[in-house]
Amino acid sequence: MSTEFGAVLTEDKEGTDQETSVAMSMEDYLQYEEEAFKTPNHGDIVDGIVVRVDPDEVLVDIGAKAEGVISSKELGMRGDTDSAGLEPGDQIKVYVLQPENEEGNVVLSLRRARAETTWIVAAEKQTDGTVIDADVREQNKGGLIVNILGLRGFLPSSQVARAYAGSLESLVGKRIPVKILEVNRKRNRLIVSQKAAEDEDRARKREELFSRLQTGTTVRGTVSGITSYGAFVDIGGADGLIHISELSWDRVSKVTDVLQLGDEVNVKVIKLDPDQTRISLSLRQLQQDPWERLVQSMPVGTIVEGQVTKTKKYGAFLQIMPGIEGLLHISELSWDHVERTEDVLKVGETVQVKVIGIDTARRRISLSLKQLSAPPASLAATASHRSPHEYPVDEDE
Repeated sequence: MSTEFGAVLTEDKEGTDQETSVAMSMEDYLQYEEEAFKTPNHGDIVDGIVVRVDPDEVLVDIGAKAEGVISSKELGMRGDTDSAGLEPGDQIKVYVLQPENEEGNVVLSLRRARAETTWIVAAEKQTDGTVIDADVREQNKGGLIVNILGLRGFLPSSQVARAYAGSLESLVGKRIPVKILEVNRKRNRLIVSQKAAEDEDRARKREELFSRLQTGTTVRGTVSGITSYGAFVDIGGADGLIHISELSWDRVSKVTDVLQLGDEVNVKVIKLDPDQTRISLSLRQLQQDPWERLVQSMPVGTIVEGQVTKTKKYGAFLQIMPGIEGLLHISELSWDHVERTEDVLKVGETVQVKVIGIDTARRRISLSLKQLSAPPASLAATASHRSPHEYPVDEDE
């Protein structure tokens, strides 16, 4: 009895398990079928496999209950109505225009899928800050119309690279690097910037430049800006400054007396500050130091010709060779007492003087006008004058 009862229980248990198993399998199957043949919605972008390519349409299997149909006008981009080179078996992404037409097919668009996918790519490029190429198509009153990733974009005039700021028309027909600033699919709005791409390119070049540049290096560049205190030179990735004092060994009153915008020059790197991205350059240090020529050609005792550049209460400064001025102290103007320098010399006047002292360490030269002649007999024994080697403390060069 107990054995039979036990057998019955076992049989019932097995039957229950089988029914549960069958029920679960059916539920899973129905769920699978629902997911496998889920009806797509308008605006969905789905994966599909090309089944057949006809002259006027392409059939695509997108996993729905019925095949999807792409009409010829929805195959290519605007103006392109061919089959886009599709063949049976190709895997493609398609845009759902209509979940079901009168024949029960899903109406699809390859053109819209590619466009929507491109908008997604454009948004990703904006997020990543990637620099990409754009073809400039035309100019309007606000800037330039460009083709970027197959989409119509706008480059405002304020975002054009500095070099083309005043001549937008010169960019029409060219391919230029840009960064995407704004993507608004709903408004079909795509804004790009050439200036931002240029800045990023310059930042990259600047980093590379600082990694290989060294103090003392000679580089070639183009004058990119002129100010009252010096000139900026683009040396390929960064602008360096030539201070007005480093333009020439001669005294320079105006930067434009030496350099003009756009000039190509060789310059010497004299200081680097990577933290501040500052580069100090020199033009004069590539020229021969005039003091080297002075020591060789004008030893003490030499008689030279000089032009008065300025007068002071303590004497006059004379340019005796390019880049070098000497001081003619008031006590060296005449054997007689001189009250005012201007009583003897005027600015612009040219006179012969004698070199009576050279201080190469301090780059100073002392001159004399009176020592070109012998002192009067009455002063020969008693004459006393300031040392010719001393410059006044209040010297203003």
